Amino acid sequence: MTPPPAADLPPVVSVVSPMPGSIPTRIAVVGTLSARNEMPISPEGEGGRIASVLVEAGDLVKGGQLLAQLDPTVPRSQLAAAEASLAELKASAEVADAEYQRAQRAGGAFSVEESERRRTASVTAHARVDVAAAQVAEARSRLERTRIVAPTAGLVLARSAEVGQVATAGVTVLFRLARNGELEMRAQVAEQDVPRLRDGQIAQVRLSGVSRSFAGRIWQVGAIIDPLSRQGSVRIALPERDRDLRPGAFARADIEVGASVGAIVPQTAVLSDEQGSYVLTVQNDLHLARQPVTVGGAQREGLLITQGLVAGQKVVATAGVFLHPGERVSLAPDAGS
Repeated sequence: MTPPPAADLPPVVSVVSPMPGSIPTRIAVVGTLSARNEMPISPEGEGGRIASVLVEAGDLVKGGQLLAQLDPTVPRSQLAAAEASLAELKASAEVADAEYQRAQRAGGAFSVEESERRRTASVTAHARVDVAAAQVAEARSRLERTRIVAPTAGLVLARSAEVGQVATAGVTVLFRLARNGELEMRAQVAEQDVPRLRDGQIAQVRLSGVSRSFAGRIWQVGAIIDPLSRQGSVRIALPERDRDLRPGAFARADIEVGASVGAIVPQTAVLSDEQGSYVLTVQNDLHLARQPVTVGGAQREGLLITQGLVAGQKVVATAGVFLHPGERVSLAPDAGS
């Protein structure tokens, strides 16, 4: 029997069966780095002239560490005067106590009025001692406030203190400290993406000019949506202090919010036209059919199809432009049946 002409033979195609797969779903956000908890440090009390500065921006400090010293001359002399006054009043109180005790031991040798006078003098003397002790405590506290110390361990973000500068309490900010050196990324999120964010989700943070990325974790999702920008906010905690993490730097982050599940086919199997993406499937009668699909993403094995394919379908592995829906084909020997 004479074989049919080559032009009449159906084209031979290789087919693949879609394999189950998934691709992480990510939300891209942009923002800036900042201290997670920034603390401005100013002098307390009356302030004063700065005598010395002991730290610089970028230094890691411990809680209670001395950052700067105000001129202690006046507070120190006030403390000395208060302590001297206290010592004098204590001596006077001891004399008053002794006179009152003598009157009590003498029984009726002193009149009632004299005994009462001595008791009153003793009580008054002790009251004066208490007042003087409070003044000493106040003077000591005033002297202690000339020491500008770190309220907690942290990273010095900025230093404006200069030797000779007059620092005013509640007005002059001498240092800005990041508590425990903790940094974060503060980002804006599109309104439709906010409901998909949760505390604890992982984010990969990237900085301009830095080749590596940093693994962060969401610790707070904003409670409101800005009525003007229609955006929410998210705060991403960053790892321990790193020299490439600098507050104020512009940052981008991809937040993993789940995974898209579907079927994986080779990239060459997916075609597209004005109607959208599609694949060609081989029916039981060996005719081709157009199957619209939704592409959910790409990975090393191929494209993830989230809608349009089911298990068991035969998909043309290389759906070239020379194949058309309705065309009859034959399967390559290794394609199976």
